[in-house]
Amino acid sequence: MGLYAMLLSQRCVQWGHRYKKKGFKPVGYQFQSSSSSSNSRTPMKQAKMPNMNSRIVFYEDRNFMGRSHECSTDCPDMYSFLSRCHSCKVEGGCFMLYDRPNYMGNQYFMRKGEYADYHMMRMANGMRSCRMIPMHRGSYRMKIYERESFGGQSHEIMEDCDNIMDRYRMSSCMSCNIQDGHWLMYEMPHFRGRMMFMRPGEYRHFSMGMGSMGGMGGMGGMRFQSMRRINESWY
Repeated sequence: MGLYAMLLSQRCVQWGHRYKKKGFKPVGYQFQSSSSSSNSRTPMKQAKMPNMNSRIVFYEDRNFMGRSHECSTDCPDMYSFLSRCHSCKVEGGCFMLYDRPNYMGNQYFMRKGEYADYHMMRMANGMRSCRMIPMHRGSYRMKIYERESFGGQSHEIMEDCDNIMDRYRMSSCMSCNIQDGHWLMYEMPHFRGRMMFMRPGEYRHFSMGMGSMGGMGGMGGMRFQSMRRINESWY
């Protein structure tokens, strides 16, 4: 048995050198040396990483003409890079586009695809700012209220709702508290009409002039009648 163990040990060393030359690395575990045991190992922790594949390319003119600017994160004012913006290609991830600077004005949700003409989406003035929407893994939960400042009847939602009147006998949603996930809120039933991107936070009232977390921009109040989750399958 002593001779067999010695031969086996030499063979293992040869295999180790061979894999090292080929650049082989074990996946899933991080080996740690220990004075008490040579076989101790601990699993590597999987850190939460941002969506590194998010990328959108903006073009000055329709049909992807003119100068272009590539973006993979938030941009509060596109005019810092382009004098105008009338088409785009989303090469990965999801983005929210705004027709005013600093994430204000009418909002447009974009996922992977080509958008040759903003005018076809009723985005007459082009795009002025954009926000990258990170992928959310986990539960979705929000509480909607019938009136502003969390007044009137309320309901907790954890899935898409295409018509709050049919489901909850609630005429509209005028404030909400989003606890988990990213959501799209729609002005009309069945996910139609103007939309608004919502991330976790308290929203005492809605306005198309709202900034990143509900700051007023003076374009009048809004109410929503349907909402849906921005889930993993959209990426």
